[in-house]
Amino acid sequence: MSPESSLLPEDPLSATQLLAHDIRALRKARGLTLAEIGARLKRSVGWLSQVERGLSVPSLADLRAFAEFFGVPLSLFFGHQALSDEERGVVVRSGSRRSLGTSESGLVEELLSPDLGGSFEMLRSVFEPGAELAKAALRKTEEAGYVVSGRFDIEIDGVWHRLGEGDSFRFEAKPFRWKNPGKEPAVVIWVVSPPVY
Repeated sequence: MSPESSLLPEDPLSATQLLAHDIRALRKARGLTLAEIGARLKRSVGWLSQVERGLSVPSLADLRAFAEFFGVPLSLFFGHQALSDEERGVVVRSGSRRSLGTSESGLVEELLSPDLGGSFEMLRSVFEPGAELAKAALRKTEEAGYVVSGRFDIEIDGVWHRLGEGDSFRFEAKPFRWKNPGKEPAVVIWVVSPPVY
């Protein structure tokens, strides 16, 4: 068994199809062609097409290259659970969420959506005390959030908003940054359309 194959769950066909779906969704969300990705990753369009159709399984090195190219954590591509046909693409069990990031970075996000397909993604974001996004980000997305617990400050288009438990926000294609000024983690359910992870 290769190191790469040991990273997949017991049902490799399902994991391969889910991985293929995620890679295709990331490419489409960014409006890229297979040729553009192929030129950057030095891979053939044919191979990329096979990966997107679940006919070829990328190596760990390939997955690292995809993660770097799309600007997503490598962990996004792992943690696919083999589900029944009825639940696949519909349900995410609490113990089966894909985790993105580490507590050392100050932000851990869990993908609540079953996959990256569809018109939006839903994340459970945990911001550690003192964590902040110091430089404003700007994405061509519509975003909304609901503060489950803790204190959460968000700057949207140059205006800071102090939020607490039960507060929510929404913005579209505006620069934003955030910080957790509290002494406990802030938990925010965050929705992004189209998906960026």
